[in-house]
Amino acid sequence: MEGLISLVNKLQRACTALGDHGEDNALPTLWDSLPTIAVVGGQSSGKSSVLESIVGKDFLPRGSGIVTRRPLVLQLHKIDGDREYAEFMHLPRKRFTDFALVRKEIQDETDRETGRTKHISPVPIHLSIYSPNGETVILELDNVESCYPKSSEFTVPVRMRNRHRTRINIACVSVTSIDNLRMPPARGKRRGTLLAPPHGTVVNLTLIDLPGLTKVAVEGQPESIVADIENMVRSYIEKPNCIILAISPANQDLATSDAIKISRDVDPKGERTFGVLTKIDLMDKGTDAVDMLEGKAYRLQYPWIGIVNRSQADINKNVDMIAARRREKEYFANTPEYKHLAHRMGSEYLGKVMSKHLEQVIKSRIPGIQSLINKSIAEIESELSRLGKPIAADAGGKLYSIMEICRIFDQIYKEHLDGVRPGGEKVYNVFDAQLPAALKRLQFDKQLSMENVRKLITEADGYQPHLIAPEQGYRRLIESSLVSIRGPAEAAVDAVHAILKELVHKAMSETPEMKQFPTLRVEVSNAAFESLERMREESRKATLKLVDMECSYLTVDFFRKLPQDVEKGGNPTLSIFDRYNDSYLRRIGTTVLSYVNMVLTTLRNSIPKSIVYCQVREAKRSLLDHFFTELGTKEAKQLGKMLDEDPAIMERRSALAKRLELYRNAQSEIDAVAWAK
Repeated sequence: MEGLISLVNKLQRACTALGDHGEDNALPTLWDSLPTIAVVGGQSSGKSSVLESIVGKDFLPRGSGIVTRRPLVLQLHKIDGDREYAEFMHLPRKRFTDFALVRKEIQDETDRETGRTKHISPVPIHLSIYSPNGETVILELDNVESCYPKSSEFTVPVRMRNRHRTRINIACVSVTSIDNLRMPPARGKRRGTLLAPPHGTVVNLTLIDLPGLTKVAVEGQPESIVADIENMVRSYIEKPNCIILAISPANQDLATSDAIKISRDVDPKGERTFGVLTKIDLMDKGTDAVDMLEGKAYRLQYPWIGIVNRSQADINKNVDMIAARRREKEYFANTPEYKHLAHRMGSEYLGKVMSKHLEQVIKSRIPGIQSLINKSIAEIESELSRLGKPIAADAGGKLYSIMEICRIFDQIYKEHLDGVRPGGEKVYNVFDAQLPAALKRLQFDKQLSMENVRKLITEADGYQPHLIAPEQGYRRLIESSLVSIRGPAEAAVDAVHAILKELVHKAMSETPEMKQFPTLRVEVSNAAFESLERMREESRKATLKLVDMECSYLTVDFFRKLPQDVEKGGNPTLSIFDRYNDSYLRRIGTTVLSYVNMVLTTLRNSIPKSIVYCQVREAKRSLLDHFFTELGTKEAKQLGKMLDEDPAIMERRSALAKRLELYRNAQSEIDAVAWAK
């Protein structure tokens, strides 16, 4: 079971190291799902003394006003070694054996975060205290004087023999009472034994010491300090996985207890709250805390526990915790009012109860934590995939990244044109509907009106009328009609160009990597548009050449059939002068219109081929060729500018990567514990 607390200790340390303090709703949080014990109390309620009594060491800062200005995650570990020491997570390779230095480091680390002010910060300090397994040792006294002081503390030379009967020479031991002697030697004897209290008596336990609740801001504190502290405390204890250790002084009315008040708000049934009464020995004469300790004054699901802390005089005299614990036990055992409750009173009992309860809570929460971890890992990996890879540091890596992103974009663009993705069908719609409709809407009435036909035929004949057929007149009429086809042809070129540009935007938005780098996105878009512009110009020239070709050379076979077509007015026996009458001119107009319609049919098929060859085909083959050529000439600094990723995305990716590392480590730790069992 002790491995479960160690597991949560590791996870909490990993959470803090990787920035998961539980307050950031923008990221999945593991911190909030871990069972914890939060120590809550008002200022001067004895909260610090309770923690020090549990640990058995003086290590917390003391003073007036707000002393605890950052949450302190205190992790207690039992070890097999023989030395007691402390470690801070922000100083991982430094061991503190002097707990006065631990106190100073807590103060210094608090100041580093908050400055030398009276402000508070939600970023926790992690402190781990490692203590050997406790055992009772027998002290052998040598050269015991024939007479002992009866009241004052004295020192005698000793050798220590542990339960394995291994002797360890020790210079001296401090004895506070002659009652410590198991077998007081007779006067004049030179040897005796001393029963020393167990050393290293911490239990595996994790506690979070929160700033003391206050009712008024003092000088140097912001006006919001009262609400700020309460909000911080609430952010911890309102979580269903938090066990509340509510510290209340017995010499004050329980109804006014800050700890009880805020605990009742978040845990009205008292299912997560352990009540601790301090300063029982300081109550007014004639009063006692029996009703409170028995749960009659305020009932909780778990029994109240009484604590007798060291007095300020004891602290000033540096009375150690071992002596303080012994006095605490003696107080409850010898005070008639509390004698029947002595077996469940005291700081040592409190530590054991909290350790056992924390183990049980952790065990019940492990399946839920595993489920949360697996779900969060999948979500984070998915989002990291959408955000893309981080930027390479060297020029070669940057160039490769740009080329790879462009390749992905180009592939998506081709898929749109090839029908794998939607959009390419719009090009076909231009050829199948827009171009034919535009050609059909062409009006040749003006060019082939009777007046215009007569005018052009007459002008073409010049001073000598045509002999058989007005060939030059035909050419002029056909050319003037075919020129109007240039408009629909150019419109088809522009329509396909617009579609290709639209597909660039679409492919750009569908390339996740492009979203990382706004500058690269603009550069690639501009390069693609410039290429499409060049392709449009080539396509326009090629398409208009098709129209010009039809104007420059007429299909002879079409006209060779006209003289033999007697039924359609091709009677060659008509006189030259009759050929300028309306019927003759109407026949010419009809013939020209038939020829123009034949050309329209031809161009309706050839214009799409020209456009596809010059625009669509080239867009698929060489959309970014010019961009790649210029890219090879750029220096590392220029490449870096193109990869100026949105700072918000960089920050998000970094945060997600840390959080993913946290969850994977947590998954490994939990699996290791499960396999060990």
